[in-house]
Amino acid sequence: MTTSNIKANPLGAALCEKKWARWTALALLASAMFFAYIFVDILSPLQELLQEQRGWDPVAYGHFAGSEPFLNVFVFFLIFAGIILDKMGVRFTAVLSGAVMVAGGSLNYYAVTQGFQDSAVAVFLTENLNLPSAWWNVTPFYAGMPASAKLAAIGFMIFGCGAEMAGITVSRGIVKWFKGKEMALAMGVEMAIARVGVAVVVVGAPVIASIVPVEVSRPVAYAVLLLIIGLICFITYGFMDKKLDSQGVQEEKDDPFRVRDIGKILRLPIFWLVALLCVLYYSAIFPFQKYAINMLQCNLQFSAKDAGLVFFIFPLGAAAVTPFLGHYLDKYGKGATMLIFGAVLMILCHLTFAFIVPATQSVIVTLTAVVVLGISFALVPAALWPSVPKLIDEKLIGSAYALIFWIQNIGLYAFPMIIGSVLVASNPGVTDPMKYNYTVPMCVFASCGVAALLLGFALKALDAKKGYGLEKPNHVADDAEKELIGAAESMEE
Repeated sequence: MTTSNIKANPLGAALCEKKWARWTALALLASAMFFAYIFVDILSPLQELLQEQRGWDPVAYGHFAGSEPFLNVFVFFLIFAGIILDKMGVRFTAVLSGAVMVAGGSLNYYAVTQGFQDSAVAVFLTENLNLPSAWWNVTPFYAGMPASAKLAAIGFMIFGCGAEMAGITVSRGIVKWFKGKEMALAMGVEMAIARVGVAVVVVGAPVIASIVPVEVSRPVAYAVLLLIIGLICFITYGFMDKKLDSQGVQEEKDDPFRVRDIGKILRLPIFWLVALLCVLYYSAIFPFQKYAINMLQCNLQFSAKDAGLVFFIFPLGAAAVTPFLGHYLDKYGKGATMLIFGAVLMILCHLTFAFIVPATQSVIVTLTAVVVLGISFALVPAALWPSVPKLIDEKLIGSAYALIFWIQNIGLYAFPMIIGSVLVASNPGVTDPMKYNYTVPMCVFASCGVAALLLGFALKALDAKKGYGLEKPNHVADDAEKELIGAAESMEE
């Protein structure tokens, strides 16, 4: 990783030296990611309406929900995005990622509109992409999948490429503007703002959809409009970035992904502990968000709006707690312990949703579980990502993060489909989207937590034996800043 260099500027201080300018740049970058996070989950609170108005059962919804990382996983777009960023720089890649998100989001919107239902495209998709449920079919498409779900999945795939590209680009942009200044605070603020997008979605989407006449596509239209505003934010940032370049501020480059490093990394037992812990934990969180609103509707007999208000505190709590946990980890350490504690909290919450909430239908119990799950969601990422540089050789850090993130995306791709299929299989004959029993799906999520817990104990034991320093503070001279830069790109997810 090279060091940012500021050449002599005869006209005075560079733009990044001015506080108002760098925080304006952060506001533009963070706003674009905030709008992207809104779009990611815009349909999550509308599962009931999707089934009633568009015929998406949980299997169709699960295949759509898992389609976002498809191209990143199977076409390795994660790697291509990094190459584009390295070759073309922040300014170009930011605008490109914003345009790709708008294109994918627009296709997604068209798929769920009433106008699409009788179109020639709908007829074509009904007759095509009916792939068998065979081992080789790794796509989201299957025989009998509604045409609207097929097109929405295609749009979501394209959007996912842009969102992934935007995530790593924003991290690079923050480094460029905040190197040697408030970089840790800037990264924490950006990630917190992005996560608040989920809170906005769970409350706002049902309200917008319920405006008479009730229409499932209306919230998606608003979300696409926000993506367009996000693209404008990226374009505006581009003008500021160009001005900064003209003042001699060079962009910091990350260590590139190297194919030859893959073999070295895959032979490390510690890598597999971290990668598997990551994929198991995140598979029990992000796919859960896709089903959380409908689960609360079924367990508490709530409307989507009321369920959204209950779940609203989950992303807000996680966003609020994360900076404090990061500070604690930097100053006092205990990373492995935090991973274990986070996994325990997640297991307890999912088991509560599986057994206690359906039995008691208690809003207080539900709110408590949601709050605790938010704390878990803050604990694990705060401890996991900054720990990787302690475990992997410095020369392999960039490639290790890329591989871990790729493996994580496999789980994010597969688990929404798995949960959708499990939900249908465990509710034979149920067609009312308000009558699903979520006990078995929540037990599947809890089992991921149990496996992550065991890996956490194994990681702590290996740390005690090898002395990696997982329990030690992160803030060690200049290394802390280097860890934060690498971790931030992976934490965008």
